[in-house]
Amino acid sequence: MKRLLLTTALSWALSSILCPDASAQGCVAIRHFSSCSSNNYDAQFLSNGEWQLGMNYRYFKSFRHFRGTEEEPDRVANGTEVINHSHAWDINFTLGINERLFANLTLPFVINTRSSLYEHGRAERYTTTSRGLADVRAGLGYWLLSPGKHPTGNLAIGLGVKLPTGNFAANDIFYNVGANGEPQVRPVDQSIQPGDGGFGLALDVQIFQKLREGLYAYGSGFYLFNPREANGTRTFREALSPVLANEAIMSVPDQYGLRAGVSYAMAHPQMGASLGIRYEAVPVEDLIGGSEGFRRPGSVFSAEPGINYMRGGLSLSLSVPVAIIRKRPQSVTDLETEKVTGQPRNGDAAFADYLINLGLTYRISRNTDLHLNEINHY
Repeated sequence: MKRLLLTTALSWALSSILCPDASAQGCVAIRHFSSCSSNNYDAQFLSNGEWQLGMNYRYFKSFRHFRGTEEEPDRVANGTEVINHSHAWDINFTLGINERLFANLTLPFVINTRSSLYEHGRAERYTTTSRGLADVRAGLGYWLLSPGKHPTGNLAIGLGVKLPTGNFAANDIFYNVGANGEPQVRPVDQSIQPGDGGFGLALDVQIFQKLREGLYAYGSGFYLFNPREANGTRTFREALSPVLANEAIMSVPDQYGLRAGVSYAMAHPQMGASLGIRYEAVPVEDLIGGSEGFRRPGSVFSAEPGINYMRGGLSLSLSVPVAIIRKRPQSVTDLETEKVTGQPRNGDAAFADYLINLGLTYRISRNTDLHLNEINHY
């Protein structure tokens, strides 16, 4: 029974770790599951040669516009809002090297759509689309304490790379934008590009601690370094206004996230519930490399309830982060334009009200029957 409670609780602690899908968080290109270590605390139980397979699906609709922390409700009221729909799937492979060291590979796929007026001559609303493989991530994670000696609390660190495998210059048709109002093929908005065009380095940390029987505290955080300054993809924002000439090329921004909360495991049925907080952000400036080019810096602070079900080596999880605070600060290019023109400048961005995260993982033991019998026995 104690083994089952522990397994259920720990699977929750990392079942929705920040950083997939390579999908955007609205107009701010916050990419989900950028962390390169394991997406589940079950990795603690992986021994040499054991595998864990996983799939994470994420969906959101962004449409609420913000400048700073102030919403612009008139955009929805007058029908000028930008609407992004994002579907993303992460296929995860985790291999136990020994009881403390594990390797992880994530293959992300996306389907994104973006509906707007301003990108199509402001007269008619049209939709642009992108799809395909996003930026692949791979890395290693290491539990600092021996899981066998510290089953009720541990800390893991991870190091990984993000490869520029996703298309960062995906095109579609834009209407009413030519010299005579004709359609043209142009790169889609940065927020729905499958990739960002940069090699990235990700650092992350994961922690959990038993508080009492069935109740655990968990936390995780990551920072994704993107040293490349710009990827060369044209935005055509300078075609909207000459004052946006410094936003003509897409930036390759850093990203970071934090997550913390508590989870509770119930033995019968094999269910768990969690409640936490979540913070995701694209910073105004990168820690390494330049920060010129077009980006929409921004952050989302959310409350994150969730549920989990386990049976044998199979785990299902669902979490729905609900946005509490959304912020679109001044970007580097905003500040440059403000200095040149002497006029206040703070670009806007559209955010979602909530996300839907659905996870599925399955552990493949070298002796599957023995593992299932052991779990069922408890």
